[in-house]
Amino acid sequence: MSDTKKIDEKLTDLLGIKYPIIMAPMFLVSNTKMIIEALKSGITGAIPALNYRTTEELRTAIKSIKSEVDGPFGINLIVNKSNFLYKEQLKVCCEEKIAFIITSLGSPEETIIEAHKAGVKVFCDVTNVKYAKKVEELGADAIIAVNKEAGGHAGNLSYKELIPELLKNVSIPLISAGGVGTGKGIKSMLELGASGVSMGSVFIASKESEVSQEYKQACVDYGAKDIVMTTKLSGTPCSVIKTPYVEKIGTEQNWLEKILNKSKRLKKWVKAFTFYRGMKNLENAAFGATYKTVWCAGPSIEYVTEIKSIKDIVNQLITEYEQPN
Repeated sequence: MSDTKKIDEKLTDLLGIKYPIIMAPMFLVSNTKMIIEALKSGITGAIPALNYRTTEELRTAIKSIKSEVDGPFGINLIVNKSNFLYKEQLKVCCEEKIAFIITSLGSPEETIIEAHKAGVKVFCDVTNVKYAKKVEELGADAIIAVNKEAGGHAGNLSYKELIPELLKNVSIPLISAGGVGTGKGIKSMLELGASGVSMGSVFIASKESEVSQEYKQACVDYGAKDIVMTTKLSGTPCSVIKTPYVEKIGTEQNWLEKILNKSKRLKKWVKAFTFYRGMKNLENAAFGATYKTVWCAGPSIEYVTEIKSIKDIVNQLITEYEQPN
């Protein structure tokens, strides 16, 4: 990626990585082997804290990565009330002095304060200018601009709408998340003004991923047209592959769930239960082939043509990036 520096130095300099790519944190998919291989390949990555049932498992994972390879990596924290382990997870991240935290689905104020005390950087998921300005005021080190092609909890705007609008209003580095699956796509984001990209779905079908072969093969066999948004998993729109089972159950919450979600008194608990139930469904599908298959992915699986190592995936991205337009 010889001309990356000419375009933007912010993410590579901020984290001390060779290429401005974050392997996005993916619920149930991201693991220590993937992070180790990402670091060896010149990029960085993050793991959702919720991939570990206890904070001690989270601490053990962080230590195992550090014992295998030098380099910056991150942990993704859900910072709203649905994550009952949030404060303990934040404490572990600060004590282990990881390079960065990515915050999602809530106010990052406490995270930023505590992380900065420990010398840990904080990147915040944002989907609009209002929230981006707010997290910048709180002291975030960078924003992750989540557009409508992102896997998992996507935004509402296209990257062509979101990135220019954010750049006009925010001065901290902007990392684009969503829809990128090729080196040419990376180049487009950097030329538009992003400091780097966050990519997830193209790494699901990696050899280092521990999800089922059926899940990996689905990322090869399905494409962008097969991605739909569902509120049945967490209450918040989430992108999944439109398998026959997803078609059968539909993508909208039922009438009772919708009513309960509007109750001020019950909303917190309903959201937590919906989130827990949805995550269990994803877990069952990710690690075992059942007829109740719900696989989370974004439109960039369009570019997945075979199951490869992370090293090979990164090498292909860089080769594509360096090709002349």
